[in-house]
Amino acid sequence: MINSRSSTSYSTSHKLHPLSLLAQLISRQVSGCLKLTAQAAEWRLLFDRGQLNFATSSAEAFERLDRQLQALSQPVPEAVRSQMRLLFEQSDEVDEVVSRDYRAICWLVDQQYMSKDQVAQLIGAIALEVIEPFLNIREGSYELITATQTEGIPIFCSLDLRPIVELCQRNSKQRAAGGPVTTKLAPNALLGTQLGVETNGQPLAGINGMGPIAGMRGGAGAAIGRSSMGGALNRKTYTVACIDDSPTVLNAIQKFLEDQSLSVVAINDPVKALMQIVRSKPDLVLLDITMPNLDGYELCALLRRHPRYKRTPIVMVTGNTGLIDRARAKLVRASGYMTKPFTQSDLLKMVFKHLPTEG
Repeated sequence: MINSRSSTSYSTSHKLHPLSLLAQLISRQVSGCLKLTAQAAEWRLLFDRGQLNFATSSAEAFERLDRQLQALSQPVPEAVRSQMRLLFEQSDEVDEVVSRDYRAICWLVDQQYMSKDQVAQLIGAIALEVIEPFLNIREGSYELITATQTEGIPIFCSLDLRPIVELCQRNSKQRAAGGPVTTKLAPNALLGTQLGVETNGQPLAGINGMGPIAGMRGGAGAAIGRSSMGGALNRKTYTVACIDDSPTVLNAIQKFLEDQSLSVVAINDPVKALMQIVRSKPDLVLLDITMPNLDGYELCALLRRHPRYKRTPIVMVTGNTGLIDRARAKLVRASGYMTKPFTQSDLLKMVFKHLPTEG
């Protein structure tokens, strides 16, 4: 169920596809807070225009924070960590967006117990720990809190989610195989770091143990983002038409795009494809190039002659990687070009890049 309030939510447990959800957040440059409940735990991911500012889960949040504070190049002293946990771990103050461990980090920064580089390193290491199990969620409920409700929250760093997700997936495979895992992000994963300032350059609001993150809600603080979370994510089901003469490829694409916000129409006969597309009215077309009787270039050219599909995104899918093939795709006004074999991540990135944004 999609809530009609300023935030979008699925209040009852649903089948979820976390990778697809993150792809939407990135491609639509969403700002706000994703709250997801599953497996008796709650995840909170804070975003600024599609970049990750902080990620946490309620499962052993302070044990994770304490462990990562000790793992810093200059560990935070035990006495400071003990004081931090005393102030924030069992705090009665509950915030819809800001978790207790993020309050604790803000306090450490305000008290100058952490440097600029340390806080970025800390948030990156926590993100790796949190995102890996997040990607394995298969059922739960989530709420998307709009940027207007996250105004004034301090932003310490911006992380590119793509390398984080890829590293988490590699770590999962390594863990299953009993191999070593990577616990730190590469420096290039940090897109930008801001410490002690809001997004508009205003000073960080005062923080103290008696009143954590005082004045953080609103005031002179700039909004984390520019767009409404509810409007940025899908409030409708998008239809994706996949045209390929291979049932194996069609099945793989349907599995990869299995999501509540996507409806896949599989078409294995290119000759009948035009009529099926006209009937299904897709928002995006994935079109194989090498097919019998009618190849993808010809079908794309036919679709572009139809008034309804002059501007519909059409992505050519092929095993050909040559420049001539790409040039032919441009000639028939294809919107994008994706080579086989492709991963689920590649496909989701391409789909959400080209899907129309609701106005």
